[in-house]
Amino acid sequence: MADLSDYTSLRVGGPAKKFVDVSSEAEIIAAIEAAGDSPILIMGGGTNILVSDSGFEGTVIHISNNSLKSEVDACSGATLTIGAGENWDEFVAMTIERGFAGLESLSGIPGTIGASPIQNIGAYGHEVAEYITRVRTYDRIAKGIKTFTNSECEFSYRNSHFKAHPGRYVVLDVQFQLRIGEMTAPIMYAELAAKLGIAVGDKASVIATRAAVLELRGMKGMLLSTTDHDSWSAGSFFTNPIVSKEIADSLPADAPRWPTQDGKVKTSAAWLIEHSGIHKGDEIGGARISTKHVLALTNSGTATASDIAALATRARDHVQEKFGITLVTEVNLIGLEI
Repeated sequence: MADLSDYTSLRVGGPAKKFVDVSSEAEIIAAIEAAGDSPILIMGGGTNILVSDSGFEGTVIHISNNSLKSEVDACSGATLTIGAGENWDEFVAMTIERGFAGLESLSGIPGTIGASPIQNIGAYGHEVAEYITRVRTYDRIAKGIKTFTNSECEFSYRNSHFKAHPGRYVVLDVQFQLRIGEMTAPIMYAELAAKLGIAVGDKASVIATRAAVLELRGMKGMLLSTTDHDSWSAGSFFTNPIVSKEIADSLPADAPRWPTQDGKVKTSAAWLIEHSGIHKGDEIGGARISTKHVLALTNSGTATASDIAALATRARDHVQEKFGITLVTEVNLIGLEI
């Protein structure tokens, strides 16, 4: 049996009943069909997942396929079709090297291409949904290929049609539309603009922007390192809550507030945690709140999945008691709850 702690960025998790490595679309589909109606767990980089200490009683399909097709037009830009197993940040770096713009603010996000539309990954004012034109999947219920247009993906904040139907669709490849250019769109995220030394609304070079994003992520412990236990995390453990205007108005004056298009307000999960009595460096067993960023729960080297779940529960409960807001996990929980 494969020990799943060897395949996750948190380095915890018990054994898989069955573990299959696949590296092509045909192998992905064959592994899915061989599993029949039994539970399957699709794994790429293992960077957004917390697996229980008892492991997974089903088939783990570990995808590592790499494929790239591109069409470039001087007017419309670049259309890139990428296999689900491609490393996300290596793909972002490649787009910049080839003169494409758009994904630079999403630099440094760990994981694979296949996970990006499921979670609708985002950072520094942008989401991957802005650049996806279609997603090809294998539908486990219909037992065939199903292709989704951007609108059919039903993207929303850290959510999608695929996330809303867990276990049904397995992403095979993703198509992106990028523009050709050396400059970003206007930088609207204040922290990133300050790092770049520009005013909010100004543009910057995509190369400088990628470097600034990577530096910011590194300062927050959000870049994986084999030697830095403070980076042994699954990234942001909770999503930023979107609440009613009434709840937002009840928060302290210095709480971050970002109005949404539907009249609600997004606030900062990190701010709520920090102001609820949870501190950087807090520990339960081998699990620790990162010393760099409270939104990252880390493995100090000896953590179990139960330790991490208990620490997440403590953070969530503190926020609930202090502010009446229930944090929602961004990390996918396999075989456990908080």
